[in-house]
Amino acid sequence: MRPAAELLLIESAALRIALAPVPPDDFDRPTVCVGWSVRDVIAHCAAALTRTASGDLHDFSPEANQSDVDARKSWQLEELLEELHRGYQDAAVAIDRSGGALDGVGLGEWIHGGDIREALGLPGAYVSEGSDLAVPLLVERSASRSMRSVVATIDGEVHSLGRDDGTPAATLVTDVETFVRLCGGRSPNGAGFTLEGAAPDDLVLFS
Repeated sequence: MRPAAELLLIESAALRIALAPVPPDDFDRPTVCVGWSVRDVIAHCAAALTRTASGDLHDFSPEANQSDVDARKSWQLEELLEELHRGYQDAAVAIDRSGGALDGVGLGEWIHGGDIREALGLPGAYVSEGSDLAVPLLVERSASRSMRSVVATIDGEVHSLGRDDGTPAATLVTDVETFVRLCGGRSPNGAGFTLEGAAPDDLVLFS
């Protein structure tokens, strides 16, 4: 199974356990995704996974994503969670069969799991189960998205990010959770990384 597909299955199991004891009112908590509550992020993820499984993909623009969320405003929370967990399973199959074309969906949905955990005050928001799969996927995505060349030391392990364009590589020293936050544009703590030769915005791989 492709790592991105395996990542979804890991996230499905972990998030199901994490969300089970959460009081209904806590799903209204705001998240790092501007204007979206925990419930809204779940609605977005459920919609994206369902679209991935069925092949009914759109451009995932802010407008298209908001439309998916709005379409689920009247749903009961139980309906949303059912679609979410079914979507993880079904989308994992589609991602595994895609030959890499849909790996970004698996990775992006795992990062959204971090958004949910952070908003709910759960530990290890962006370094949850599957992070060992997520880091290599982020390294791969940095090359496919033509990120500038960066030599990153992540928890002591050296990775080459981006593509060599002939200019001196920037350097990054950080931990896994901060690395995920940087690549996801999730407001990392500045004390958690040292970056020379580039700006944090140069490392963002997801909007």
